[in-house]
Amino acid sequence: MNPPVYILGISAFYHDSAAALIKDGEIIAAAQEERFSRKKHDAGFPRNAVSYCLKDAGITLKDLTYVAFYDKPFLKLERLLLTYLDYAPQGLLSFLKAMPVWLKDKIFLKDLLYRELEGFKGDILFPEHHESHAASAFFPSPFPKAAIITMDGVGEWATTSVGSGDGNSLHLTRELRFPHSLGLLYSAFTYYCGFRVNSGEYKLMGLAPYGEAKYADVIRRELIDIKPDGSFRLNMKYFNYCVGLTMTNGHFHRLFGRGPRKPETALSQFDMDMAKSIQDVTEEIMIKTARYAREVTGLDHLCLAGGVALNCVGNGKIARENIFKKIWIQPAAGDAGGALGAALFVWYQYLGNPRKVDGVHDLQKGSYLGPGYSDEEVEAFLKAKNAPYEKCVGDKIFERVSDLVNSEKVVGYVVGRMEFGPRALGARSIIGDARSTKMQEEMNVRIKFRESFRPFAPSIMEDKVKDFVDLPYESPYMLMVGPVQERQIDPASKETSLTGLAKLKIRRSTVPAITHVDYSARVQTVNNERNPFYYKTIDAFYKKTGCPVIINTSFNIRGEPIVCTLEDAYRCFMCTNMDYLVLNRFVLEREKQPNKDHYKKEQISQILD
Repeated sequence: MNPPVYILGISAFYHDSAAALIKDGEIIAAAQEERFSRKKHDAGFPRNAVSYCLKDAGITLKDLTYVAFYDKPFLKLERLLLTYLDYAPQGLLSFLKAMPVWLKDKIFLKDLLYRELEGFKGDILFPEHHESHAASAFFPSPFPKAAIITMDGVGEWATTSVGSGDGNSLHLTRELRFPHSLGLLYSAFTYYCGFRVNSGEYKLMGLAPYGEAKYADVIRRELIDIKPDGSFRLNMKYFNYCVGLTMTNGHFHRLFGRGPRKPETALSQFDMDMAKSIQDVTEEIMIKTARYAREVTGLDHLCLAGGVALNCVGNGKIARENIFKKIWIQPAAGDAGGALGAALFVWYQYLGNPRKVDGVHDLQKGSYLGPGYSDEEVEAFLKAKNAPYEKCVGDKIFERVSDLVNSEKVVGYVVGRMEFGPRALGARSIIGDARSTKMQEEMNVRIKFRESFRPFAPSIMEDKVKDFVDLPYESPYMLMVGPVQERQIDPASKETSLTGLAKLKIRRSTVPAITHVDYSARVQTVNNERNPFYYKTIDAFYKKTGCPVIINTSFNIRGEPIVCTLEDAYRCFMCTNMDYLVLNRFVLEREKQPNKDHYKKEQISQILD
């Protein structure tokens, strides 16, 4: 019998570094480095994530057959150098800032990887960036054949790629190239509205429902020329990202009559209208590109990856347009997922191994690919902390948690293996009652210490989802937004004259805490097969209340990654106003913890720093 083939995938040195491990094509483990380092969007070499993956599989670096890095550094360097030459003498400061990093590490990346992976003697392979994205989208999907779209800021040169996957191979046949990038266009508006690039895009998307698309026509007329097939060209007169240290420039600011909003200052209606305008333009491009992919491939299914594929509003609109029978989106669609895609690319495309799918079930394992803890480990941790707890035997845990949610308690929920990707999916979550009128503001301001406008997502029992949200099919990875069903909406809420953030005061539906101000919701559908523990928790709440919906938001506070370890969870729990913490079958009440003085509110300022 041949020894197993282990392939380690790595993404690093831009943002959201990660590692992923596959064994004979099966996804074994995957995690972002930020979860271990506690540095949000950590871009460094993912030492901790690599160590976790190897430990989970019970192997060492010597047991690896291949290592796959998620892009080609020399092609990326070529793009940087040619761009600087094209714009010279502009961009000198940016050039001087970038080159030392390249000369120190990135030019000699293969040597650096061998040093970091001391003991590994096999080959290191380098798929292209969008090949890694495409592989992460298609190979774990349930589809034997599918169209593929990848959209992001930029890889080496490509910013959008369209192609197809068939069995164990994929082919990208068309691409848009830097500097014409939908991801960078969206990031430019993220920057302009005062949010941080590469992390604030979620905020921009969440802000859009509060505004009107007043500037969409100006964007189409001045900034971007969109073709019927979804391709486009940007007017680079208005952007500074090619060689500057900012995303937008004076021409952009004069066009819209204002400079960028300073971070942490008050949001204006103008910011909301800008968010809505760029969101509408983004959705237009996404839909046109999807129609083009359907036309040129003739295939019934679509796979999506790249940072733009985290725009769940756009994804939901593609789904509801019925361009394809079904779409599948990589849960770690951004650069972190490139680590998984690189490893799968080597197994299928490079080595030519067969791929078996049934057309229904994906190979992502619910994206529960990070560390988990046994009941014995949890109990030992709590005893070492001298933390009072209640241990629930059997199904009593589901009754206990559903009672807490029903009484409007906010519950930290750590059960099973941590999620791979930016969404909490019921393993590292904070949960609450979606029927509560106070819960959105309560959880945003008092628990997560973030902007009050940020929406919360619902976790809904999969067989009940159509009673609440109009989705054409399941959304297990919280990557699609759909309209809340009309029968759940409070008609009086549509008669309001309130605008902007004042809309938050309106009770919009029977589940107001998860209903956006535009009467939509970003949905996670939960079934008993993918996550039985979480499903049974929601089912117990449904049997008690008649409501199969709860709030699910990530277990972290502003400025911190999602919690990973038991220590992370306990610390975050004690530093906030959460009421209860659930660790597997153990329930902790905050008010009964003896060590509250060690977690004074003053520590929150250190966390936010």
